[in-house]
Amino acid sequence: MHLPELAAQTMQPQLVAMSATLPQPPSAPQNWAVTVADAKYHWYDLIAGFPQVPDIRDPIGRYQRRMQFDLESAAAKRMVYCVVTRPRVRFDTSRNVQWGFFSLKLTLPLLVGVGELRENLTIELKVPFAATMKKPTVTLSENFVTLNWGGLVEALSIHDVLQNYENGMKIPSKVVYVGQTWDPAARLSKGRLPEVQRLHQQHSEHHDTLILVLQMAVEASSELGDPSQWPHNQSEQAADALAGDRVEMISAALMRYFEGATPRRNHEEKTLRNARLREAQLSQQLEDMQIDLQLPDTGNYRYLVSEHASSAQRHLLRCAIVEGEAIVTRCELPSKAAKGVAA
Repeated sequence: MHLPELAAQTMQPQLVAMSATLPQPPSAPQNWAVTVADAKYHWYDLIAGFPQVPDIRDPIGRYQRRMQFDLESAAAKRMVYCVVTRPRVRFDTSRNVQWGFFSLKLTLPLLVGVGELRENLTIELKVPFAATMKKPTVTLSENFVTLNWGGLVEALSIHDVLQNYENGMKIPSKVVYVGQTWDPAARLSKGRLPEVQRLHQQHSEHHDTLILVLQMAVEASSELGDPSQWPHNQSEQAADALAGDRVEMISAALMRYFEGATPRRNHEEKTLRNARLREAQLSQQLEDMQIDLQLPDTGNYRYLVSEHASSAQRHLLRCAIVEGEAIVTRCELPSKAAKGVAA
């Protein structure tokens, strides 16, 4: 009896396309060294509460729109964000600013805390390149100081001033929530993310709410090298899926570190996160990761604290994903070598 020759089985086109978009899973365990490549604060109170579209003809309106653009851009990327609170500080519009003699030292009146204690802050300005005046015209509002240099108008929020100019207010930024920026609806930039809105409402009476966006850099080591460098993972879809796994586990580690073992999440969210962590850890074969959390270019706001983490400008922690849970241990910072001691 003659049997027809069986045709070779071929993969369906849909499956071929799908496999091409998925990252190639590593076949060897990985260890990660995670650092902060970029960090930037945004003052969430300015966009909270379903705000109207800012008037870009006004310097403050342009400032707010730029901030929204930054957060909209972050929503298209795989990054981590922290909701941060700081004690309320405002400019005192009932008092006048003061200039130093023969200098660009500007003294700004402040109201600090819920009790609105009167303070002063002296900063030294630098003439920008596009200026046509040696000394700007200064306008104060509760949240902003506007500097009109003739050919250029600068708008600085109170948090810009406190962050970037030396002052005696050594106040750490308190982390109350950790999340991920990726969101096709960009709800964070529109003040429409429910969990962040709830936190804003809880703290708005006594504190300001800021969003700290963190771009994390991962150095993965294994017997086969870093999966992000493999040719198969260079496609946009595969690279995005790989980045998603990494941010999933990094954000889980920071959540556990700053929010503790029982973060304020509902049962459904916890169940989904547990499943995603199991899948990501299995896909990446992650043994452990070390996160060195330092904030570049954040000036006086480089110190972070929470109810579960003490204040520091550098947090060093080690994390393993076990059964869908992030197990985090704080590490001792490396000590500086004593000067003059021979090796």
